[in-house]
Amino acid sequence: MTTSSADQVEPLLEQTIDVRATPDRVWALVSDLPRMSRWSPQVVRSILRGGRPVRLGSRMVNVNRRGLLVWPTQAKVVRFEPTREIAFKIKENGTTWSFTLEPAAGVDGTEADGTRIVQRREAQQGTSDLSRKLVDRFMGGQVTFQDELRAGMRQTLARIKAEAEAVPGR
Repeated sequence: MTTSSADQVEPLLEQTIDVRATPDRVWALVSDLPRMSRWSPQVVRSILRGGRPVRLGSRMVNVNRRGLLVWPTQAKVVRFEPTREIAFKIKENGTTWSFTLEPAAGVDGTEADGTRIVQRREAQQGTSDLSRKLVDRFMGGQVTFQDELRAGMRQTLARIKAEAEAVPGR
């Protein structure tokens, strides 16, 4: 019995990091979607259509890269709750990417002193047939690609953390 590529698409990929910065500071970063290329190892550029600020329903075009492969995607902001959550759905593969902000527990566990960022890729219905075929043929298969996505999420969050915690003027 062989496992179908569709069966290998995980419904949820998730990574988390705690940041010593206020939710307002972190929100200013994660909700500025055109800045994603500064943090994500896969995103080369994000172009917001219709101007700023980002809001529910905003649309963007992304240019992504993995080695020599370059591909565009289209996205729409589908959840938007300032200082709490932003999520955008990718038209081509049906996945939803999000950043959720939560209070981070203090050192003694009693008081928040920062912000927890949770980045997710949701694929509750799997991904499109075309996306699965391309991942299988050009990106090493679903398992390998999802491992790369998790590593990319960790790198993205670490870069956001560094920027959020940076002291201005340094």
